Amino acid sequence: MADVAPTAPLTADPYPPVQQTKERTSMTTNHEAEARDADRRPPTLVFIHGTNSSSAWASGLTGELTLRGHRCVAVDLPGHGREAFYPRSYQAPQDLEALATEPSPLSKITIDDYVERVVNVVRRARRHGPVILVGMSQGGVTLSRVGNAIPHLLERVVYVAAYCCVDLPNVAAYLETQENRDSLLPQVTAAMVADPAVLGVSRLNWRSADPAVFQGVKNALAADFTDEEVSRLLNMLEPDETAGIPLAEARGEAHTWGRIPRTYVRLTLDRLIPPALQDRFIKEADRLTPDNPTDVRSVAAPHVGPFDRPELMEIFAELASR
Repeated sequence: MADVAPTAPLTADPYPPVQQTKERTSMTTNHEAEARDADRRPPTLVFIHGTNSSSAWASGLTGELTLRGHRCVAVDLPGHGREAFYPRSYQAPQDLEALATEPSPLSKITIDDYVERVVNVVRRARRHGPVILVGMSQGGVTLSRVGNAIPHLLERVVYVAAYCCVDLPNVAAYLETQENRDSLLPQVTAAMVADPAVLGVSRLNWRSADPAVFQGVKNALAADFTDEEVSRLLNMLEPDETAGIPLAEARGEAHTWGRIPRTYVRLTLDRLIPPALQDRFIKEADRLTPDNPTDVRSVAAPHVGPFDRPELMEIFAELASR
């Protein structure tokens, strides 16, 4: 299925939220489990992309899953995909001085806008059956926030080498942890051409002529890719990402998000979000929700997959067939 265009909020919620209080957690959890068992319609897999990206990251995955008979859709978050902003100075020939200062409409976008977009998609998909919501990388922030907002509409949440904040409030806090010490993120941010605090966006020049940028992206994101595959990756990435997402409150809450069955797909060759940090996310989540442990899978792949590799395809096909 194709990516999703922006939609107006529904006039009425066909699946009204339950009372989100800790006192009702046990009763609600049992009710939701019974509802999941009762709805035997095939689920829809909804995919959320990561930073400086779009629904295009999942095109190979959604295409193959659709051909196998599964319902799936990849969402473009606000300011991405068909709404992406490409500064005039980003085009060839590049004007690097202007690129550092040209304003971006993404500076006004917040995590609440991301959540609203995904919630609207989930509500529409839920009319046709259960929904499995999947987040990649920084898409885990939106995934957790949506889980907090509408746990009653989600069959399962799936993190693919994604930030899954529990003990610490946001992505920025986890970047300072011991488990993140081996991250090669600085090799990617070497492509940054503007001050996020001034411009309101993280602007990366994926078209840089500096060979160190090309090699840094390969090292951190795509270690087993050929140079030609890395070039294709660079042309899929978008220059601007709203700067507020890594600082946004992103913790999953036990009495909402913690009720939803959860899968974490570890990418063991990931050099951006190291396996040690992925494992910390899993341990923290399991400590928060001991009665709802994480279903853990491991795939020998770097941070960007590619996500249509057979091992990942089989995981999603299995989850969609349960």
